Amino acid sequence: MFKKILVPIDPAEPAFADPAVEKAVRFAKDYGAKIHLVAVCPEVQTFVASQLPEGFQDREFTETRNNLDAIAAKLELAGDMIDSQVRVGSVYHEVLEEAESSGCDLILMTSHKPGLSTYFIGSNAAHIVRHAPCAVMVLR
Repeated sequence: MFKKILVPIDPAEPAFADPAVEKAVRFAKDYGAKIHLVAVCPEVQTFVASQLPEGFQDREFTETRNNLDAIAAKLELAGDMIDSQVRVGSVYHEVLEEAESSGCDLILMTSHKPGLSTYFIGSNAAHIVRHAPCAVMVLR
């Protein structure tokens, strides 16, 4: 079925991805798929960064990396069945690039219930669904 599954994790709300992580683990156990976790830290503009404490972005990156490692450690999978990556930029762009560069054949993600603002502007999930280089499964 699927060989490599990308699961985006929101660094600000990692538990929101729990259903996607659980489904990915089930696929991994049933079909021998590998899981690739990705978290995207927002890029902080220079003028904003100058107002933040020194080393803020480095600490955010390190904390996000530690959170991904903790999520991976909790999963009941062999170490070679799961890996992770932290990226910086816009969420949908970085998720799409990571899916392509890491050779994923499924993006498995959760999405918030659509509202009026996402109807006009579009959510990260909607962008990913429209432009993904592979299959996408969205859980609500």
